[in-house]
Amino acid sequence: MSDYRRYQKKVNKRKRRRRLFFLFILPVLIIGLSATAYGSYLFAKAKSVVTDSFEEVGNRDTSPMRNEKIDPKKDNISVLFIGIDESEMRKKNYSGYKGGVTRTDALILATLNEKDKSVKLVSIPRDSYVELACGNKKTRINAAHVEGGTLCTIETVENLLDVPVDYYVKVNFNAFIEVVDSLGGIKFDVPYDLKEKDSQDRRNAIVLKEGVQTLNGEEALAIARTRKYDSDIERGKRQQQLIQAIVKEAASMGSITKYGDIIEAVGDNMKTNMKFGEMLSFYDYATHGSNVKIDTLSLKGEDYQPGSAYYYKLHEESIEEVSELLKSHLKMPGSTPLEELEAKMEESESTTKKNVEKN
Repeated sequence: MSDYRRYQKKVNKRKRRRRLFFLFILPVLIIGLSATAYGSYLFAKAKSVVTDSFEEVGNRDTSPMRNEKIDPKKDNISVLFIGIDESEMRKKNYSGYKGGVTRTDALILATLNEKDKSVKLVSIPRDSYVELACGNKKTRINAAHVEGGTLCTIETVENLLDVPVDYYVKVNFNAFIEVVDSLGGIKFDVPYDLKEKDSQDRRNAIVLKEGVQTLNGEEALAIARTRKYDSDIERGKRQQQLIQAIVKEAASMGSITKYGDIIEAVGDNMKTNMKFGEMLSFYDYATHGSNVKIDTLSLKGEDYQPGSAYYYKLHEESIEEVSELLKSHLKMPGSTPLEELEAKMEESESTTKKNVEKN
């Protein structure tokens, strides 16, 4: 049984309430300090950074699945977060591909409901066996970025989940390193002794001992990347813990003077089709703080290895279930009311739990 399946049998859907600092830290930071001279400086700096990071994909003024262009100030929207592990060596290794870029290391689709101020997140396993929107072949979803860049990645996710992707935010791991270094490091409880590559893929360049310590950017990246000591599921948990550690340090009063460097670090390593005004629309979600409801959804599947290559084969019923929830959350035409879908899921989970307890 795969790690994915063990994890998904234990937890099908986690509901939690927390501040959305990670997703919306830039607009909150800018507007929250805009009344001060330093805040005004940050506002101008962030606007410049976001403008420089703007990059359209194809000729998509809006998703083909939308009847008209959406307005994030009043409409329900979706955002695809794309994480890429892009060292110079990896860019060189993939230079012959059509996309000329590396594989994605993280894909998270978020849907945001403006009226309810709620968010649904679905993380798509990197080894998911799917049909790419470009290249006419089935392979791992992380290869979409290699075959056709950002556009192919977006369209592949749209085809898989049958929901529109309105915006994307693509960040490489250099941003992760530079943000941590801009903060002067982060405190983190390293789960075990490890030896790992650095951002330039130099073998065993990072050596860490188990225990609480202050990590620099390269060391934090090594913790985020490694999976040889456990699994992809555990790596996902560590990445969430690292994000929390970054947010905690960034929120401390001692880090206020470092915000300019943080904005630069993100901007230098980010691409998005969001304009500055659209990004500021997320401020409404952030100001709701702990009242914002975040549901984390998972895609169920199983190991699939028809030859030498390993894949994660998603269950069709799981794809359909998640797709219906996302469409309902976005209030797409013809979608089932969200309350009805969630009630059915809770009933199903309760029945499954009772059957497991009996056995």
